[in-house]
Amino acid sequence: MGIGLGCLVLILIVAYAVIYFKTESRINKTYTINVQKIAVTQSAEALTQGEHLVQIKGCRECHGEDLGGKIFIDDPQLGRLVGANLTQGRGGIMREYTKADLTRALKHGVRKDGKSALLMPSDEYNSLSVEDMGALMSYIKSLRPVDRELPENEIRPLLRVLTFLNKFPLLPAERIDHTKQSVQTVKSEISANYGQYVATGCVGCHRPNYKGGEPLAPGFPPVPNITKSGNLGKWTEDQFIHTLRTGITPEGKKMDPKDMPWTMTKEFTDNEIKSVYLFLKSLPEES
Repeated sequence: MGIGLGCLVLILIVAYAVIYFKTESRINKTYTINVQKIAVTQSAEALTQGEHLVQIKGCRECHGEDLGGKIFIDDPQLGRLVGANLTQGRGGIMREYTKADLTRALKHGVRKDGKSALLMPSDEYNSLSVEDMGALMSYIKSLRPVDRELPENEIRPLLRVLTFLNKFPLLPAERIDHTKQSVQTVKSEISANYGQYVATGCVGCHRPNYKGGEPLAPGFPPVPNITKSGNLGKWTEDQFIHTLRTGITPEGKKMDPKDMPWTMTKEFTDNEIKSVYLFLKSLPEES
């Protein structure tokens, strides 16, 4: 029995060593990006749209209310993940980031050093129009400096295993088509096409087919199906809007904003929220 247990321990050590070095290789991979030129202005229109995008994209969930950065995951098994200080204050990345660096980080999920950002939803930002990306960058560059120095990220064993198995979206640069060019503008109108543009922010949790599935990580709840073959199929447009703006479903369930970020979706404009409803209702039912 002692020999068998020793062999098992040895196998586990070797397996984790393989996982460690494989994930380290992926984490330290460098990307060379041909960055698309994005205009940055300080016009009132751009700053207003940029602030709106910060609200509906959930930037403050990871980077703090003042966008001065915060630790957003600190778990003994998963590790510590830190949202960077996005200002020009002490500890802020904008003290060093150029416009091209910021474009690379937002659109491609690649840091200034060429390595992938960690758990940054750049695969969602990658589809932003040039106009919207420029507005988002303009707003970030206008932020009041926040002096806040933060600790480094720390990847612990469970997170490495989940990353190795592709069960946790740690490395956004791996999932992005870095040759894709953004369209100049996307018209804000009530349509399923515009809804698809807005609903890219739902893909990270609800999957590319919007049908949800298994939990995003251990301890998380299963992700619901938000196509018409799920509960959405029973909801009217008014009920959908009420749910996304109050966090209360037609069935009377109060949604936890940690699981469903309705505190973000409540900031959708009428055009955005109605278009998302049209898009989700247009998706094919499960066969």
